[in-house]
Amino acid sequence: MRIVTKASIPDRSGPGLTTTATGAVDLQGTGGNWTTVGRRRRRRGGRCVRRQREKRKAKNVGLTVGTLNVGTMTGKARELIDMMQRRKVDILCVQETRWKGSKARSLGAGFKLFYHGSDRKRNGVGVILKEDFVRNVLEVKRVSDRLMSLKLEVEGVMFNVVSGYAPQVGCELEEKEKFWSELDEVMQSIPRGERVVIGADFNGHVGEGNRGDETVMGRFGVQDRNAEGQMVVDFAKRMEMAVVNTFFQKRQEHRVTYKSGGRSTQVDYILCRRCNLKEISDCKALVGESVARQHRMVVCKMMLVVRKIRRTKPEQRTKWWKLKKEECRLVFREELRQTLGGLEVLPDDWTTTANLIRETGRRVLGVSSGKRKADKETWWWNEAVQECIQRKRLAKKKWDTERTEESRQEYREIQRKVKIEVAKAKQRAYEDLYARLDTKEGEVDLYRLARQRDRDGKDVQQVRVIKDKDGNVLTGASSVMGRWKEVTVVKQEVAKISKSEVRRTLKRMKSGKAVGPDDIPVEVWKCLGEVAVEFLTSLFNKILESERMPEDWRKSVLVPIFKNKGDARKGGN
Repeated sequence: MRIVTKASIPDRSGPGLTTTATGAVDLQGTGGNWTTVGRRRRRRGGRCVRRQREKRKAKNVGLTVGTLNVGTMTGKARELIDMMQRRKVDILCVQETRWKGSKARSLGAGFKLFYHGSDRKRNGVGVILKEDFVRNVLEVKRVSDRLMSLKLEVEGVMFNVVSGYAPQVGCELEEKEKFWSELDEVMQSIPRGERVVIGADFNGHVGEGNRGDETVMGRFGVQDRNAEGQMVVDFAKRMEMAVVNTFFQKRQEHRVTYKSGGRSTQVDYILCRRCNLKEISDCKALVGESVARQHRMVVCKMMLVVRKIRRTKPEQRTKWWKLKKEECRLVFREELRQTLGGLEVLPDDWTTTANLIRETGRRVLGVSSGKRKADKETWWWNEAVQECIQRKRLAKKKWDTERTEESRQEYREIQRKVKIEVAKAKQRAYEDLYARLDTKEGEVDLYRLARQRDRDGKDVQQVRVIKDKDGNVLTGASSVMGRWKEVTVVKQEVAKISKSEVRRTLKRMKSGKAVGPDDIPVEVWKCLGEVAVEFLTSLFNKILESERMPEDWRKSVLVPIFKNKGDARKGGN
């Protein structure tokens, strides 16, 4: 199409031609959706518009990932959580935990540690997650006491976290080769389309400068490269990874990750896929923390581009548990009877009956706030302990700055006082719990603590996604539902249901269980007695005769449960 300007045509307009004051001409109705502005033209609905639409559908999720060699987790768990909260760290890889076992554990304030170790005196690795990500865990692989990985779903994006602790310089070559071979296998098991972040103490120096290795590292390392550092670089080349620490120009203090005596080196690193390096905005070692004696925590800030997902508000639930009290049951029955106009018979229609019960329950019993209950694992974390931790952090900062014998002794002394204060606080908390065991409230607290520990010890609390026949992870609601529909239907004759069967079944059902999508617990039917038996018997038989159930019953929440510990480790369907 030729661009026509005001200078080349008479000053007139027609039905298909419009001139503008700038000399632009709009052609309307003569050749499609074309608009000219000066001598430039854009087609509506083109690539630019598509990008804008995709941008509106997407959003950025900020994520802070760190790594730290803690020396030991014993006595440091709550202090670690305090540091993560202050530094706003979402995921932390920890090494040299020196905890024996392969399980998960709540550390307080909603944070959870997934760990693996075989010896209380050496090695051990783990990953600490903020509360927001605990329920997003899909799979945990514990390879050895030097290596483990964890798969999360972050707003529909598969995100893998690997925590590693490479053998020290003096270890046998065979042990080193075994570690790198296992790390290669872990990386090869992760699909290329999924994000991966490795936080590890590699016990090697990649060195300053990057001549010949520009694709995997930057110029901002520390000291000269050694043989162990070359292994890190070779691994990054094999797996197309990037050594994130070295790409950001920082002061020497924020590049050093290990400091002991007169030695200042860089041995702790964060790695990511080379193609995802653009998502990371910053990476550095943090100065002034006293959790670990020699190592410094390395953190990187990243921004994941994900599809927008509408967040639901905290769910408010009817306080059905109040029906345990006789006075509440009497009030509920009387209120429902008055709502029914003084009748002792429930409406014949399920929808009407369910709505009446729910409305009466909310009005009489009230609703919850939907907020999370306080963490019972951290009763002992009081103001006195926090004040001691603060003094310890300041003493560590002073020693790092002055490096004098006096500041060193001051730091050692405050370390000893912190351990004593923590032990005293825990002892007082447990003494208070023991003293209340004879009361009903103390017994409830004890059982709640036991249930919480059992729940926190599981890697995957709730299966939110499943795999298809080929082993690929399904995340979309429609694809997951389609997978669950692949079941076999069994047809058989069912006899008419009697009142005695319903009465006997209600009596056997346990109270205190979670409600379904209809939000009516078994306590309601037990509370209503024979009125409920009459209604349910009639309803069930109508369903059998018509072969149609209420629409509310078609909604269900499927929670897959692993049959045993082996299934959980294998991540079976």
